[in-house]
Amino acid sequence: MDPSASGGESPGADLRPATEPPRRRIVAIGGGKGGIGKSLVSVALAIELVRRGLRVVLVDCDLGGANLHSLLGMEYPKETLSDFVLRRVGSLGELVVATPVAGLGLISGARNAIQVANPMYQQKMRLIRALQHIDADAAVLDLGAGTHFNVVDFFLLADHGVLVVVPEPTSVENAYRFLKAAFLRRVKAADAALGIREILHDVTRSGGQRPLMPAEVLRAVTERDAAAGAALEREMASFRPLLIVNQVREPADVTIGDGMCEAARRLFGLELTYLGHVRHHDQVWRAVRAREPGYFERTGTPLAADMAALGARLVALPAQDTRP
Repeated sequence: MDPSASGGESPGADLRPATEPPRRRIVAIGGGKGGIGKSLVSVALAIELVRRGLRVVLVDCDLGGANLHSLLGMEYPKETLSDFVLRRVGSLGELVVATPVAGLGLISGARNAIQVANPMYQQKMRLIRALQHIDADAAVLDLGAGTHFNVVDFFLLADHGVLVVVPEPTSVENAYRFLKAAFLRRVKAADAALGIREILHDVTRSGGQRPLMPAEVLRAVTERDAAAGAALEREMASFRPLLIVNQVREPADVTIGDGMCEAARRLFGLELTYLGHVRHHDQVWRAVRAREPGYFERTGTPLAADMAALGARLVALPAQDTRP
């Protein structure tokens, strides 16, 4: 496949047109590793959703290293997520600032990273509840790097959790690690409802030093309790993250997406859907370096073509709430 081709058939086998009017969607962009372009993908995808007539709020959830304002050519807003987490403002709506892109609002990440980079449980849950009721057609969350609980919880909050990788072994490895961490965190959040808390505790403890794969957890739970195994299998089936391969330079890079989806199914027993790819283009990083946010709005560029394909596939997905 030629990476210069942005259109064509969707790489995902499970993408189908929505049959109902779209409702508010939360899209979380993660990946487990820094420097892979999550923030750039978040900004470009948010702008593409605006092009499609949606009111979009871009939320910088990288609480320890917010930078979306820079990509949009803006000064650091006076009020940020710090003010909400520390209860200086009562609602997220008070933090939304207009961006140079009409129809796109921004909630900037924490100004005081030391205080809120790792919020307490109550602070995090208050923020999660507020994000679920944000006044927009779509909210795009740019997550921090790593597999910390706070990062994973924001990923699980979303209707569509999107993993970003680049064609490098370390990025792919970290994406698999993030995928496993997100699933196990999801199961832990749902285990009380599934009635398998004690079984899960015994199974994971018996795994020794090596963390068990999701498929191994399912097999062990099913051996102990068939009904609990069936419940866990249904939970696994509803966990369907999306995948974007960023910085594609050659045809072989495009095939990484399908390969990762197959590996996730075979090794982990999890369904990962390949949403598409974004080509490497020198003008993109030149625009970032020169603080030229207007480039992301231009049509007719390779970036715009790739984001149009991704946006079309994303909005075609049913906006089902798959959160635990």
